[in-house]
Amino acid sequence: MLEANLRRVRLELAEAAGERYPVPKLVAVTKTHPLEDILPLKDLGVCDVGENRVQELREKLPALAENFQVHLIGRLQSNKVKYIMDTVCMIHSLDRWSLAQEIDRQAGLHGVRMPVLIQVSPAGEPQKGGMPPEEVPDFAARAAKLPGLRVCGLMAVMPDTGDEDVLLPLFRGMRALFERVRDAAPEGAEISELSMGMSGDYRLAARCGATMVRIGSAIFGPRPSQLTR
Repeated sequence: MLEANLRRVRLELAEAAGERYPVPKLVAVTKTHPLEDILPLKDLGVCDVGENRVQELREKLPALAENFQVHLIGRLQSNKVKYIMDTVCMIHSLDRWSLAQEIDRQAGLHGVRMPVLIQVSPAGEPQKGGMPPEEVPDFAARAAKLPGLRVCGLMAVMPDTGDEDVLLPLFRGMRALFERVRDAAPEGAEISELSMGMSGDYRLAARCGATMVRIGSAIFGPRPSQLTR
């Protein structure tokens, strides 16, 4: 099932991106899945995985880090930054200045420069984290001045709906914001990544120019809790 699901997802991403955009990178979302489900991804050509929670990520080490590029894609508490600085390849959820400062501080202590994405809230859903789109350009320019951060782009989590009329303007708005920030070229930033799209909406995300999609259930199948609903 895993191989067939991956084949289908990759085909659909390529078809959705078409000739307008490159096919986005696939980040397999591995939260709640045990290592025996995750490790076969390596032989199927998946290089990147995403974990939402620091504690779960730490429990799966070192096997995850030995086999994949690990992305931290969930909301991040400042007091947990220190636990992931030597482990993750990118933090997708930078959404406030205090977190930027702590990442910068820990980066200095660990001797690294951490790639980060600024999390945006395109629909203004406070429970999902992220900042309003209008605050992003100034925040990006400010964060890019911190020596321990490498500001690489933007991330968004869309509303949980299958209504394309709702989602399409939000995806297009994110792409426009990404291009605006990229073209402004804040000093010290390297704006190249737009992480958006999950299992329910990755086709639309690819169609609108995502460079990364974060996909879990479309690859692994639904979690047991979802089957019992």
